[in-house]
Amino acid sequence: MDIDRRRLALSVIAFGLLSVVPAFAASADEETVAKNVAAFRAAQLALDAKVLDALCAPELSYSHSDARVEDKATFIANAIKPRPGSRALEYRDVKTRVVGDVAIVRFQWVSESEAPDGKKTTLNLHILMNWQKQGAEWKLLSRAATKL
Repeated sequence: MDIDRRRLALSVIAFGLLSVVPAFAASADEETVAKNVAAFRAAQLALDAKVLDALCAPELSYSHSDARVEDKATFIANAIKPRPGSRALEYRDVKTRVVGDVAIVRFQWVSESEAPDGKKTTLNLHILMNWQKQGAEWKLLSRAATKL
């Protein structure tokens, strides 16, 4: 049996393309999780309880960099309290990895606020979020923060 270079090359290319197909399947979930993370950040800035409620799992465990741990109801109640001064919140260098029905999201949280006396405060944290696919939706299951 003779195998020429052209047939060998086509076989290698076909095999390579077939091995990439599972990566495309995972990317749809990664895109959905990325959209949820962006919606979560926007809801934090807007103090939007309805969006936060929709994005969080009932079993949410939300831990802060000062070691406070909140359940879903407590987190939402505290997240929507108005705070004085201008606020900015950026999620930098977001990395998402989907493993089955779980998504691991890591990023740097940078927020700025200004007190009524004009004093500006910057908060710089490393965040780990765990999202779980519950039915057809991705829900925030846990979050942990570490000061940088």
